[in-house]
This record gives sequence, structure tokens and C-alpha cells, in this order.
Amino acid sequence: QVQLVESGGGLVQAGGSLKLSCAASGRTLSSYAMGWFRQAPGKEREFVASINLSGSSTYYADSVKGRFTISRDNAKNTVYLQMSSLKPEDTAVYYCAADFGGQGVPNSKEYEDWGQGTQVTVSS
Repeated sequence: QVQLVESGGGLVQAGGSLKLSCAASGRTLSSYAMGWFRQAPGKEREFVASINLSGSSTYYADSVKGRFTISRDNAKNTVYLQMSSLKPEDTAVYYCAADFGGQGVPNSKEYEDWGQGTQVTVSS
């Protein structure tokens, strides 16, 4: 089991940027595909982005493609989500998740370990 802690959330105006970090402990992150998911009030959790073990492949939800970038630094045991051109509809709690030995697929059921989430609020 890997422990995940997200940080970097906050309040930003529409059009602004934020960079989320997800720090892992307990196990080496290089053994995990990683994903970012989000959940807005009254809505189900949805996939945002994912990255495979080496970082050579990434996947994005259509709603964030071209605006968000997922990356990882296995030496620092950290995964990032750079968010740009933020919109009010991006407001949600953002979670990072780890899938041991996985491919970084968009399905949340594939991810075994989750962080506690960080709030992102985009004002119009």
C-alpha cells in the first residue's frame, strides 16, 4: 500500500493556473500507474488524467485535454497535475490515485490507493 498526499489546491480566477502535487510514501512510486480524478458537489467522481509507470504515456479526459498536463518525477516519488486556462466547471475536489503495476487507464476501479483530496475552486 502506498500513502498519497495531495497539495496545491486553492482558489483561482477563471483563466488562471494551478499545479497540484501528489506525494507518495511507503512504496516506490515507479511501480504504480497514477491517475488524477475529481469530484464536484452533487456529481460522481470523474477521471481527469493518468500516466503510466515510466511516464511515456498519458491519458486525458476530453474536458481537460489541451489545458491540463500530468507528469511524474519518480525520483521524488511525486506526480503533478498542471492546470491552465481554468474554468468554473473545473471546481472540484481533486484526488490522486495509484494503480500497482497498472497501465494508467481512466477507470477508477483499477486504482487501489487514494489520497484525501485537495479542493480546487475556480471563480468566474
